[in-house]
Amino acid sequence: MSAPAESSYAIRNYRSSDREAVRGLCCQTGFLGEPIDPVYEDRELFADFLTTYYTDHEPESSFVLEMEGEIVGYLLGCRRPLWNQLYSLYQNVVLFLRALSRYFRYNGRSRRFIRWTLVHGWREVPAAPRRTPHFHINLLPSARKISTTRALMSAYLSYLYKRGEKRVYGQMVTFESRRGERMFERYGFKVLNRAEITKYKAYYPESVYLSTVVKNLETAGPLRVTSRPRS
Repeated sequence: MSAPAESSYAIRNYRSSDREAVRGLCCQTGFLGEPIDPVYEDRELFADFLTTYYTDHEPESSFVLEMEGEIVGYLLGCRRPLWNQLYSLYQNVVLFLRALSRYFRYNGRSRRFIRWTLVHGWREVPAAPRRTPHFHINLLPSARKISTTRALMSAYLSYLYKRGEKRVYGQMVTFESRRGERMFERYGFKVLNRAEITKYKAYYPESVYLSTVVKNLETAGPLRVTSRPRS
């Protein structure tokens, strides 16, 4: 059977009916693009932490990628950063208490993940611009193509530009076999900074980084991919 044509995908605005699919996809890609379960077993709390603000409090800023009627990717966006930061303060307390109440029911790997989050997690997040819109993007392995990533990004950047936003940033996990920084540089983003994250050291042999990338919004036109410079 031949692979689906690239024209078979569609980008559209997030709908409330997409919530469970987005949460499921978040967990399916939570461990370096693979399912989070080997690292942390509580999919409910994991999805709450990474998606709830965007799906429940600013859904108009998010987009999904569909192939043959199935959601295979999403971009969760925020253009109200102050509200997002205030919500995160409240959410972190609530989720900490919920995780604490379940801690002794978790397996050893999940307890290790909780301890890392409390002791090291906040130290290993690189700085990001304040009062600037941001986004999180995730796609299933079968949907990770230049064309689909570009289409999701174009939809969001056009949305921001039309509302008068001047800059946007994202934070992404990068490692040797997944050169996300280089890919986003081709879309006009600049790497602001990065920090090594240690939560995967027990499961993955390579160094893993969280990188902050920033882009100035100069146009509402389609996102163009620049050619990769020769090394």
